[in-house]
Amino acid sequence: MEFAPIIVLVLSFIVLLAIKVPVAWSIAIASLLTMLISIPALPAFTTISQRIATGLDSFALLAIPFFILSGQLMNNGGIAKRLIDFAKTLIGSFPGGLALINIVSAMMMGAIAGSAMASASAMGSILGPEMEKEGYSKEFGAAVNITSSTTGLLIPPSNVLIVYSLASGGVSIAALFLAGYIPGILTGLFLMIVAVFWAKKKGYPTRERSSLKEIFSTFIKAIPSLFLLVVVIGGIVAGIFTATEASAIAVLYTLLLAFWYKEISFDDLPQILIDSVSTTAVVMLLIGASMSMSWVMSYENIPQDLSNLLMSISDNKIVILLIINLLLLFVGVFMDMTPAILIFTPIFLPIVTKLGIDPVHFGIMMVLNLSIGLCTPPVGSVLFVGVGIANTTIEKVIKPLIPLYIAMIIALFIITYFPMLSLWLPKLFGV
Repeated sequence: MEFAPIIVLVLSFIVLLAIKVPVAWSIAIASLLTMLISIPALPAFTTISQRIATGLDSFALLAIPFFILSGQLMNNGGIAKRLIDFAKTLIGSFPGGLALINIVSAMMMGAIAGSAMASASAMGSILGPEMEKEGYSKEFGAAVNITSSTTGLLIPPSNVLIVYSLASGGVSIAALFLAGYIPGILTGLFLMIVAVFWAKKKGYPTRERSSLKEIFSTFIKAIPSLFLLVVVIGGIVAGIFTATEASAIAVLYTLLLAFWYKEISFDDLPQILIDSVSTTAVVMLLIGASMSMSWVMSYENIPQDLSNLLMSISDNKIVILLIINLLLLFVGVFMDMTPAILIFTPIFLPIVTKLGIDPVHFGIMMVLNLSIGLCTPPVGSVLFVGVGIANTTIEKVIKPLIPLYIAMIIALFIITYFPMLSLWLPKLFGV
């Protein structure tokens, strides 16, 4: 086993992050330094540049800017408000009602927008002040919003599942989308259990039970928003269009819906497009840099070396999955989800497939695992969004976050060791 490439890659990446170099540039520079061990400078620079460019040369990746744009349109188009109103009538009367509303609304919003940050921004802005007004602590509200926003990364459509499909060499996006439903809902239920216990312990108020008429009324208003799921997922599963085509249809549908709700005008579109482009640019740079690192690791045989090392520790499926989960939980604390998926999928996927683990199941496990990292310091992007919107500090939010972290980790290990939770729906629909 050749240790020099691994040492240079890991150490240079950690040092670059430690001195506050942006993640995408840290990945690209670490990849370049690793290549310089094996080949001269000019071919090394050329190769890394080419790999960043060719890493973005994928039709499937077109879905990401479209889903980002549809998420921006949803955030500004009144869709989140209607989903929240529907959730209020359904579960507002339970203990910790507003916290439960936040979780259910985030699951629905995340499912439609496919973005944890869009969900955290929308739910925090609308429900945060309302929770505070009714006596909930600002920190508890922020903690619930931060963790529940990640459920939309499992419940389709999801940008990160598309990224995993690319990194895995073509695992079916339709299968991944269907596989995410039950794990996403299960994670949300675990968060709801914690929210109920915390609310009872703190004596937070409950709302009056809604009448069937109110539930029906808010459901009717939410139907156009919820119908997007039927259009997007139904079309993909039925084979009417691909995930990329579905993302473009999602943009058109949400644009028409936002105009119909009269929540946005033509004057709002330039800013929405600018916000979408800036988000897309960040994501695409991360993807291009991460694809170059994946290629470098493959060139230096790093995945095979690490695979041999892991298999020398144990060939027991339970032990290997435990080790991978612990490694990914550690990685997720220090690295954003997109590069983590692109870098570590080529390393771990050959190991788990050798053990007979379905790539679809592994993808769901990996996304849920790394979702936890989005909620943890020091680089958790959703944590920073949630804390910023709630106008509080990370130090104050950590205490109510801990039981929610535990709930997510319990859900992770259940999903890891009960693969049918992920695979039942894809097998049912034959994808």
